[in-house]
Amino acid sequence: MKAVLESIPAMNIGALAKRSGVPAKTIRYYESIGLIPKAKRSEGNYRVYDGRDLANLRFIHRARRLGFPVADVEKLLALWHDQRRPSGKVRELALAHMSEIDRKLEELQSIRRTLAHLAHCCRGDERPDCPILDDLAQGTTKAEEARSR
Repeated sequence: MKAVLESIPAMNIGALAKRSGVPAKTIRYYESIGLIPKAKRSEGNYRVYDGRDLANLRFIHRARRLGFPVADVEKLLALWHDQRRPSGKVRELALAHMSEIDRKLEELQSIRRTLAHLAHCCRGDERPDCPILDDLAQGTTKAEEARSR
């Protein structure tokens, strides 16, 4: 793998963005928060990247597409670079992320049930009265009030 990374020629941020699938603005953001190291600079002060930067960005891009928050991506990236890592730590992060996804799915299902109920109660005719708008104006539903207690 190391030989492959070293064989990739140096590139500017535009080329890196194209090859990694990560927009240049996002690459600069990742640098600013320390997720990736600051880029080397050319004599003209342009950012210069190499194969290792490309591999890191591809890794980050995939992790973000799987929904991992930046803080977890940082941990996963460190584990990826640590050849003596215990895979249990990686699994632990993945399982915790899955739990969060399950929680969000339950929340979305609850929202969908509420909207389905409201849509069913709305006649959808020419009259101005609308249970959907009435519910939105109340701010919370009875179910939401019960959950917040």
